[in-house]
Amino acid sequence: MADLPELLDVQEEGAKAGLGHIFPQEVHPFPRSRLEARWASEITGRDVQVHVAVRRDGGPIEGFAAVRGNELLHFGLAVSAWGTGLAAAVHAELVDLLAASGEPSARLRVFEENRRARRFYEKMGWMATEERSRSTFPPYPVLIEYEMELTDGRASAGGTSS
Repeated sequence: MADLPELLDVQEEGAKAGLGHIFPQEVHPFPRSRLEARWASEITGRDVQVHVAVRRDGGPIEGFAAVRGNELLHFGLAVSAWGTGLAAAVHAELVDLLAASGEPSARLRVFEENRRARRFYEKMGWMATEERSRSTFPPYPVLIEYEMELTDGRASAGGTSS
């Protein structure tokens, strides 16, 4: 993927701005080479769909996402796109992709201390489960699993359908 360096720039900027309290950069700097290797592996894998969001005029990457089956692996926006409504629009498209897995629900993991992301996902209809794990990146913060029920290719907020 020719856009990988630009995607990593977007991810790094967002991680520093939004996750600096979880990964203090003086102690745990952004692990660019490890993430580049992970993305490269996911991009070439058959089971992962990687997507980038760009402006209609072909401008820079404004967001990225990766989906594997019914799991949202990665989702991020350029800091300049925060608060513009782009996240909700891209999320809606991602839910359609997740629903295409044929599974009754979708899942994702988010850092426990990433309050901004957790508020967003909860607003979009995701519900925290009891599942916890730890990141593979120091200082190994806790990740919370979230789940969303999918009905007829759409999200079912709160686990109910109409």
